[in-house]
Amino acid sequence: MIRNKWLWPALFLVPAVELFGFILVSSYLGAPKTLLLLVFTSIIGLLMMRFEGKKVLQDSRQQMQEGRVPGRTMLDGLCVFFGGFLLILPGFVTDIIGFTLVFPLTRPLYRGFLLKWIEKKMKNGTFTFYRR
Repeated sequence: MIRNKWLWPALFLVPAVELFGFILVSSYLGAPKTLLLLVFTSIIGLLMMRFEGKKVLQDSRQQMQEGRVPGRTMLDGLCVFFGGFLLILPGFVTDIIGFTLVFPLTRPLYRGFLLKWIEKKMKNGTFTFYRR
């Protein structure tokens, strides 16, 4: 299973990279300012996630009322959700990735990757969707 293949290395690699980033930034700014910066970026990220999430929901409702399938908008919603999750985690690398997922101008980079991943999963039969 692919999840298990990447889960254990990620559980060790992500905290190690975040610790390295914390040490690097705190060597320039000092530990108290670094902690304050981490809290500040998380708060700003959560506010951005909230704003962008509401915008994505409004766009998808409007598209459904017009009779269109909100495919791109739903992928944007996934990006905002995962970006918000990464912004909650403490660390600079996860914050950078989270901000790029939540920020509308950089979201298309991830949308293309998500589309290719979903297409691959649908072709090999490991991704199923249900219609109502």
